[in-house]
Amino acid sequence: MGEGRGAAGPRVVRVLVVDDQIMVREGIVLLLGLLPGIEVVGSAGDGEEALRLVAEVSPDVALMDLRMPRCDGVEATRRIRAEHPATQVVVVTTYADDEWLFPALKAGARGYVTKDADAEEIARAIEDVMSGQAGLSPKVQRRLLERLVTSTADTADTPDIANGTAARTGAGAVPGPLPDGLTPREAEVLTLVAEGLSNAEIARRLHIGPATVKTHINNLFAKAGVRDRAQAVRYAYRSGIAQPPGLSSGPGLGPEPGP
Repeated sequence: MGEGRGAAGPRVVRVLVVDDQIMVREGIVLLLGLLPGIEVVGSAGDGEEALRLVAEVSPDVALMDLRMPRCDGVEATRRIRAEHPATQVVVVTTYADDEWLFPALKAGARGYVTKDADAEEIARAIEDVMSGQAGLSPKVQRRLLERLVTSTADTADTPDIANGTAARTGAGAVPGPLPDGLTPREAEVLTLVAEGLSNAEIARRLHIGPATVKTHINNLFAKAGVRDRAQAVRYAYRSGIAQPPGLSSGPGLGPEPGP
């Protein structure tokens, strides 16, 4: 796999495997061990552990699951790409729906395959991202094409991966570019804060860990220049990220202090 290195021989791609299910993780490690030109340099059970290992072993590629405790795959991808840009990310997940696909791509993933992919498909995705291309499975390519066709009829519903425009997907929908550098996930969390949900409730709604929710809230507080949830709700209304309720009822800020 990969281009040769002259007398040093062909390049070996160093891969980190990230998945919270130990059986799946070990299965992927075993599968990769059978592929020429790939060396598994570590495995992690969640995004926080993945970030630590990326800093320690500097893999060429991280194979990233999405739904994980403590730090989900989207947030881990965003931080890996920001802090360790030499490491490419290929998502390997059960989910090929819009809720996960577009946030993962916006976070910086260069490849995206589903867990029913065979060894050849995973190897192709790794080789593609190492050569600077997008390593997308046929299923994901079809979903992107479907979304592109749909956007031709309704451009307001198109997720723009290049400029950070949020997909209009319900409660967290934001028309146009997000303000102050907010990511789509941060805007989604902010919308739920404006609805009065606690961190634990947001975590359950988005299927992420409470620590990941707190990370998103801390990040959006810093970007928006707000100090508490009440200020964050007002910011959400002013920026159009959330819609104010009727005059007869206000947002339930809840008793939870701080982020």
